[in-house]
Amino acid sequence: MTQIRFDPALPWWAIAVLAGLAALVAGFALWRGLRGWAWRGLAALAACAALAGPALERGTRAALSDIVVLLDDRSSSQQLPGRPAQVDQAVAELSSQITALPGTDLRRVTLGDGEDGTALATALSRAIAAEPEARLAGVIAVTDGRLHDAPQLPQGLPAPLHVLLTGQPDDWDRRLVIEEAPAFGLIDQEVTIRLRVEDHGTVPEASRTGSVALRLSVDGEDEQTFAVPMNTSLTLPVILGHAGQNVVQIALDTAPGELTDRNNAAAVSINGVRDRLRVLLVSGEPHAGERTWRNLLKSDAAVDLIHFTILRPPDKFDGVPVSELSLIAFPTRELFLERIDDFDLIIFDRYSVRGILPPEYYMNIARYVEEGGAILVSAGPEMASVESLHLSPLGRILPARPTGRVIEEAFLPRLTDEGRRHPVTAGLGGPDPDAPDWGRWLRMSQVTPTGDAQVAMTGAEDAPLLVLDRVGEGRVALLTSDQVWLWGRGFEGGGPQLELLRRIAHWSMKEPELEEEALLADIRDGLAVTFTRRTMQDTAGPLQVTAPDGTVTPVPLVPDGPGRFVADWTAPEPGLYRLADGDMRRVLALGPAAPREFEETVADAPLLAPLVEASGGSVQRLSDGIPDLRQVRAGRAASGSGLGGPWIGVTPRDAATVTGLERRPLLPAWVWLALVAGLILTGWLAEGRRRAA
Repeated sequence: MTQIRFDPALPWWAIAVLAGLAALVAGFALWRGLRGWAWRGLAALAACAALAGPALERGTRAALSDIVVLLDDRSSSQQLPGRPAQVDQAVAELSSQITALPGTDLRRVTLGDGEDGTALATALSRAIAAEPEARLAGVIAVTDGRLHDAPQLPQGLPAPLHVLLTGQPDDWDRRLVIEEAPAFGLIDQEVTIRLRVEDHGTVPEASRTGSVALRLSVDGEDEQTFAVPMNTSLTLPVILGHAGQNVVQIALDTAPGELTDRNNAAAVSINGVRDRLRVLLVSGEPHAGERTWRNLLKSDAAVDLIHFTILRPPDKFDGVPVSELSLIAFPTRELFLERIDDFDLIIFDRYSVRGILPPEYYMNIARYVEEGGAILVSAGPEMASVESLHLSPLGRILPARPTGRVIEEAFLPRLTDEGRRHPVTAGLGGPDPDAPDWGRWLRMSQVTPTGDAQVAMTGAEDAPLLVLDRVGEGRVALLTSDQVWLWGRGFEGGGPQLELLRRIAHWSMKEPELEEEALLADIRDGLAVTFTRRTMQDTAGPLQVTAPDGTVTPVPLVPDGPGRFVADWTAPEPGLYRLADGDMRRVLALGPAAPREFEETVADAPLLAPLVEASGGSVQRLSDGIPDLRQVRAGRAASGSGLGGPWIGVTPRDAATVTGLERRPLLPAWVWLALVAGLILTGWLAEGRRRAA
């Protein structure tokens, strides 16, 4: 490679000025009619050229090898039966063919699973950017063609792209697609999930059907089965049974011959929320702590409160005509017969049996609790009297029996061993539960717990102060003192009045965070999970974790406070996991139940096809044989099929690099001098002949 370079002896502007002056002198001579004007002008131009220092520069070139990029897709979808062997054989044979080509280097790129599926486009763009464009002779991708980062594909390629698809021509798969699912839903009200079941690939005649059976379960409970049409969007109704996370699992049966069942199931997490918590508060008589309950419940915007205070019981005879009373009649029939099931919680605050409610009303309240309702009794001295609720038909569901004694002395409420574990009272005692930092109460009724009731707090003489129990599907809480208001008034420093009452009320209404037997899973980041087992027992675990593929992994739990056991664990892959510890069960969805790698599994390259066509490459199936590799000139067909089978081509680029430079003057200095002098002499002689003539 030879070219002319300049090494001027003067600045270019000075040479330009000299050239301009020479042109003026030559023009003047022409105007005067001098015969030697052209020779003198040429002499001036030769002098300017000599000052520019022209030189011949010759470079020494060394040929560079061509580069072929071989992209080896090892993502999860490439691990389906038969594909790993195809990939191994194709990569080994193509690597051998590439290295056998003269002047050709191999660049192999192995691609695994990305954070969000197969990042084939990103890997391809990076591999191409890492190589000089002038040396890239071709790109070969051994893949199933399924990528999830199509926007990252390069805009163009200087060499052919060949996509070699794994799998078989008769592959087919059935998958479940969740089109829309709510993040939140109201408890006991219907929410809908929109979904679709579709087939891909060459579906055999025996598997073609107009509808399929779809199974649905919430939190791993009893499954429901629906017949749903194929390739049609439809809505599926779901009713959320509790607050907090509800995991809805939807699954199809595996059809014979389909590639995988990993995309036959989906898990949708929907947070159940209550529309409004409906609470009925009945105060048996005005007293100092009556407003404690009212203020607590009114401060919660999610609570609809109905509050009645019995000011004039039926047995009160004061001679005042009914027509002159401004009191509102207590709607007992409407509340305790007709609309009792509308309430989430009924609170009896210092309520006495005075003939206001007939026996059948108490029996209906007991039925309401056994079928899932909740009762909270905040008792005063009336608990020890003949007007005690325990002596009514409601007494059979109360968690303690009064002894008839009222203890009138100051005492410090304390947590029991069960209370330290129970979420209603756990942590209320501060760092030292044996010496809680709160004030004393002054009065309580003495009771004896019944059945399996749990005593969470004790008072004077270690008598039960807070008793909790489950009755049928419902719950009952009993507070045997009406002195909790002293904490709110700051007596002797006060105490956690609002927090205690809030927890009691929300436990009664079955809030998930206050369940004494619970299995919780907190997803920290990606596949990292913290398991929390809350129990009233002394030990827990190990936790049995069932992975999507059916393998069971025991995860040991370590103590983290009374009644609390935890474990940090990282799942091996996304999917639906089942947790079990004794009778406790939970379903946990980590990422999609079907990882993105398995959303579409039939090998095809629709997203790569435009780039392949623009580059002059090809899409071929490995099931037709591993193609031979050839070198073809640019502009010619880069793929085809011959007697020996299919073939693909790479384009030699003939790239080279300059290894050295040689420079020498265009003419030696003495030649320039002789040339200038000769031109000047010729002009002088031409003018001399004119004068002689």
